[in-house]
Parts: sequence; C-alpha cells; structure tokens
Amino acid sequence: MDDEKFEKISSIPCTPAELDAWHRQPGALDRLTPPWEQTEIVEHGRIENAGRTTVRFKSGPFWRRWVAEYQAVEEGAEFTDVQVAGPFAAWRHRHRFLGKSQGSKECSLIDEVSYRAPFGLAGRLLAGRWIRRKLERLFTYRHELTGTDIARAAAHPAPEPMRVLVTGASGLVGRALVPYLRMRGHTVLKLTRDAKANDEVGWDPGARQLDLSLAGKIDAAVHLAGENIAGGRWTRARRDRIFYSRKDGTRLLAETLAKLDEPPRALISASGINYYEADAINTHNEDSPVGTGFLSEVCREWELATRPAEDAGIRVLKLRIGMVLTPAGGALKKMLLPFKLGLGGRVGGGRQRLSWIGIDDLVDMIDRALGDAAWEGVVNAVAAEPATNRDFTRALARALRRPAFLPVPGWAARLLFGEMVDETLLADLPVYSKRLPALGYELRHPGLDGALRHLLGAYGRPRAGADGAGRIALTPNPVRPIIQAAERSGGAGENAG
Repeated sequence: MDDEKFEKISSIPCTPAELDAWHRQPGALDRLTPPWEQTEIVEHGRIENAGRTTVRFKSGPFWRRWVAEYQAVEEGAEFTDVQVAGPFAAWRHRHRFLGKSQGSKECSLIDEVSYRAPFGLAGRLLAGRWIRRKLERLFTYRHELTGTDIARAAAHPAPEPMRVLVTGASGLVGRALVPYLRMRGHTVLKLTRDAKANDEVGWDPGARQLDLSLAGKIDAAVHLAGENIAGGRWTRARRDRIFYSRKDGTRLLAETLAKLDEPPRALISASGINYYEADAINTHNEDSPVGTGFLSEVCREWELATRPAEDAGIRVLKLRIGMVLTPAGGALKKMLLPFKLGLGGRVGGGRQRLSWIGIDDLVDMIDRALGDAAWEGVVNAVAAEPATNRDFTRALARALRRPAFLPVPGWAARLLFGEMVDETLLADLPVYSKRLPALGYELRHPGLDGALRHLLGAYGRPRAGADGAGRIALTPNPVRPIIQAAERSGGAGENAG
C-alpha cells in the first residue's frame, strides 16, 4: 500500500540557518506541541543523525509512546525524523528550510510527511480523513506560532541570555513559559517542593525554607506559585491555603532574593484582576482602587509581599492577570467537554464581563519584561476588550462548531461551587490596560474569536479530495512556484535545501 502524503509550506521572516537553529533550541518541541494535545516529552534527543526523541501521548484513555530517530540531518537546511516506535505503520517527516534569494531575511518552512495508517486498508478507510485533519491542524498551528515567535524575537531581541528562577513551573502558566524562555536562549531554574533534576531548587514556603546559596547567579525571577483558586469549594481551610500560599510564599521569595550577595535585576510576580472591585458599573485600569472581596484582599496582600525585593532595589513587576485562555488547563479546559457535547451555555445572566488573556501573549509579556526596565510597577495582563459571558460562550461554540443553548442559572452555579462563583464565574470584572499600549506591546490575538481559533486549532477544514500523489488538496500555496523554481535552479540562497 502506498504511503499517504502531506505537505505544509509557510513563509518565515528569517534565514534558513536561523530557522534551523530555532528548531534546535532547548524547549522547541514543547513549544511547538499544540496546547490541545495531551503530550509529554520523555527524552529530548539532539537533532543529529541517529539522535532520538521519545514522547508520551494520550490516545483515548491510554498513554502511548512515540520514538522518533533523526536522519538526513543537514545543518542549516533540513532534517528528517522517522518513527521507530509509535502509532503509525510508517511515518517519515522531512523538515526543510529553503532560502528565497541571496541575502534575504525570509525563507520557506516546508514540512513534508509520508505515513501509513495502522491496520492497513481498514485503518486508512476508517481513520484516513481524521489523520489528515489532525495533521492540518498541527502544522497550521506550528507554522503560525513559529512565524510569530521569530518575528517577535527579531523585533524585541533578548538583551542577553539570563538565568531565570521560576516558581510554579509545573502550573498552567509555568508549563508554557519555561519552554518559551528556553527557546529565547535563557537558562531556567525551577523552584519546587520536590527538587530532583539538575535544573530544580527546593523550597517549602509553608515552613519558610528557601536556600539559594548554591543556586548560582540569578538574573531574574518569575513568581507564579500559589494554591489553585478554582480547585474546590471555598472551605475555611481552602481560603487559608489560597491566602497564605500567596502572601507567605511571595514574602519568603522576596526576602531571600533581597539577601543574596548579588540580587537579581528583576522580580516578575503574578497577581490577578480580582484585585479590583467586581461590580456592574465601573471599568478598571491600573489606577483603579482595590476591591472589597476575598480575592481582592488576596491580591492586595500578594502584591504587598514583594516589598522586601523593592526595598533592596530589585525591579518588581506585578502582573494582574486576567482569565488565562489555554486548552491545556484552567477555565477553558473545564469548558471544553460540555461544549464539545453540545451541552454548553452561558452562566447566570450572561451579561457579566470577563477580562481574558491568551497564554501566548502572557508568556510573551513575561519574557519581554525580563530585560526591559520599563516593565515595572503594575500592569494589567488582559486583552484589548473584555467579553460578556454570553459573548464568550458564543465564541467558544463557534470555534468548536457546536450549539450552546443550555444555560447554567446563577443559583445552580452557587449550589455546585459555593461562594467561589460570586467572585469568579458570576463576577463582573471589565478590566483594561493602559500600560500595555504605553509599553508598546501589541497583542498577538487582540480578539476573542482569533485567540480561540488559534488555541483550539479551529482553522477551517481543507477541501475534500487529494491530488494524484495523495497530498491533501488545499488552497493553492503561492510559495510553491518559488520553491519549484529554486529547486530547478539548484537552490536559492546560502542555505537552500
């Protein structure tokens, strides 16, 4: 049986050598894995002939392994990974980086995949269209993310590689931040309760135990750790954990950093937009006063706990973060299953406004803040416009191509989750940022529809059918004639493949 073929081509604003180096950066595979996939990188192999990478992935209720071996590696031009063990009967993925003209700062990223579905003809008939759709989503996401990441890195280059201490590295934001920082050339040290790896440092905030004397030089710290606010009903014990995990953990970190012989230049500390009053009248920006609810008190004490670092001359940025959108976790992940089943709907009256931020914009802001002294004080990490709960529901339903007509009344939400919903799901928090435009930050996804389409891989379906070679018949790609001409002439540019 002949192999199936898939191809994806995009223009990327860099040279082939730079694009090849980008793929070789630590954290590249983690960064390029779509957030809707349940995947873990078990072993990062070097991109060299006979190097191997091992991945665990969720297939239905089961975890499986995929082992790929690198072959035909030509630095600055291309490499191929071949499945050694995994779900396909055969898999061969050729990555090509083709220059367009001599000295051009633009090249073509070409992904060519040949594969055979498992179980022969039956597998091809039953899963063929599903596999092709999955590949289109995967590589559209990868190409879009790569192009944007590289363009932003060129526009805002990191001043120098830094050693960055990160708390909460295994949390919702930390899992996306760490590979992004590594791809930007930084070294990451993770502060964790159970330090085992060489890049981990132990601490116990509850016992006020933190020793950084053997951690080496720390250029900056990013503080994300704290008890999950939506991890369960707000009993007295949980409220205490939410409050003290932020207040005491932040103060311990700030005091320890301040006492170092060479303190870091910057501390970026997470906070939340629940700092502001939840009401149906006022909008909020960075100058708005603190609110009166439980979460407002948490955020106020959370931010005040950074004071020892400020007193030591460390630049402190307090990011008041909106609802973080990523299907890898948080509120969006919890919504996906009912919405995919057609059981989604607004919560309460649906008029309450929520202020959100896409995960890629959030990690980009943190990276930008590491080396830019203008990022100081308070910044609201939110998108350009809040969305009502009703509009958010409709946007998510559109992205998933599902109806959303089963509302959850406010009383039912309170019955299920207790008082937490009044400061989260039912809270009216229209928050804006006047600092982000002043800092020159441009959102990757300023609109909700675009953000959800990107995060969920809702790019639209390729046209039905395939050409004679078995390749998916997509909309004609204007880059293809350029590539064909370059190949006929023997290459285009210093690193043409």
